[in-house]
Amino acid sequence: MPSSNPFSRLFGRSPFGPLQEHIAKSHAASEQLRPFMAAVLADDWEEAARVRETINQLEHEADDLKREIRLGLPSSLFMPVSRSDLLELVSLQDKIANRAKDIAGLMLGRKMQIPEPLAKPMIGFINSGIDAVEQARQTINEIDELLESGFGRHVTDLLTQMIEKLDSLEHEADQLEVEIRGQLFELEKELPPVDVMFLYRIIDWVGELSDRAQRVGGRLQILMAR
Repeated sequence: MPSSNPFSRLFGRSPFGPLQEHIAKSHAASEQLRPFMAAVLADDWEEAARVRETINQLEHEADDLKREIRLGLPSSLFMPVSRSDLLELVSLQDKIANRAKDIAGLMLGRKMQIPEPLAKPMIGFINSGIDAVEQARQTINEIDELLESGFGRHVTDLLTQMIEKLDSLEHEADQLEVEIRGQLFELEKELPPVDVMFLYRIIDWVGELSDRAQRVGGRLQILMAR
């Protein structure tokens, strides 16, 4: 029986499966920051290097999926989902894995020490970013149901709620970033200036996990509205 899905008729293979695989890889890469940070705080650089290699592998796999999606999309699609939106979506997802790789690479390369007063706040901050990426993954996983329903009201409302939760998680991460920056500011005089500079950079990058996850939700919202 021929598919009733207009995308399947035009393209033969929906890109949403690869998109979901891709966000799963990006999420898995960010998840590895939990054991990575635990190794850093334990001063176990051998374990940190092992986890960082896992993050690198996941980031490479995400890159492969990104290329597969880009090469698989035709130049034009007559459907409620634009090619440009899909390409922007996969690009945003890919930046999550890239940033996880950057965080692990810089911290391992410099064998960065986290000041003891910042250890617990940093773990909470990283967890907040990973939670936002997980919410983005769950939201992307609803795309198939959205398309199959013809953008029905019930599914659209569900996705709107998921995107609103993603916005809330990003806001919570922002608040944690403000707090941890304030704590680092209080410690600046006790630390080498170069260490302080790189700690601020890591804080920026961790904050970008939730920011990029929110942008995935924002792009999906644009896709829904077209």
